[in-house]
Amino acid sequence: MADGKLIYLSLGSNLGDRAQNLGRAIEALSENGVRVLRRSSIYETEPVDFLAQPWFLNCVVEAETSLAPRQLLEGLQAIERELGSKKLVPRGPRIIDLDVLFYERAVIHEAGMEIPHPRLAERRFVLVPLAELAPEHRHPVLRKTAAELLAAAPGGSAVRIWQPLQGAAGS
Repeated sequence: MADGKLIYLSLGSNLGDRAQNLGRAIEALSENGVRVLRRSSIYETEPVDFLAQPWFLNCVVEAETSLAPRQLLEGLQAIERELGSKKLVPRGPRIIDLDVLFYERAVIHEAGMEIPHPRLAERRFVLVPLAELAPEHRHPVLRKTAAELLAAAPGGSAVRIWQPLQGAAGS
């Protein structure tokens, strides 16, 4: 992708085989105009906002795309639908959740789309894998690096490296 734009995406799953759901979503990105360059470790994370649900597996990918931001968002939503994700409860359980964190240094406020992701600075489940992958990546509005955002993030929600059980499915 000669004209590819550098993007960062957050992936999360807390239903079914969570690790497999992340893997299937990452594979589907390449079929939807996104070339994954690097992926963070997978983290097991405590739910926030809506607490009565299973823990999540989360990761962040660094990728490139020639899609426009709206096309990218629509492609991510299509992947969510293809993998069977239904957002029945706001911020509730889901098979897969894909969010655009950054699209180059763009700042976009449109109906149904806000880039950079509006709550990323408050979410350790996003900041920990982002800081692992790109600690020096600078937020275009807050002017802080991912590492600085993580250091300033509110505590409280557990985020730990995920270790799959030997011989067990990725749930």
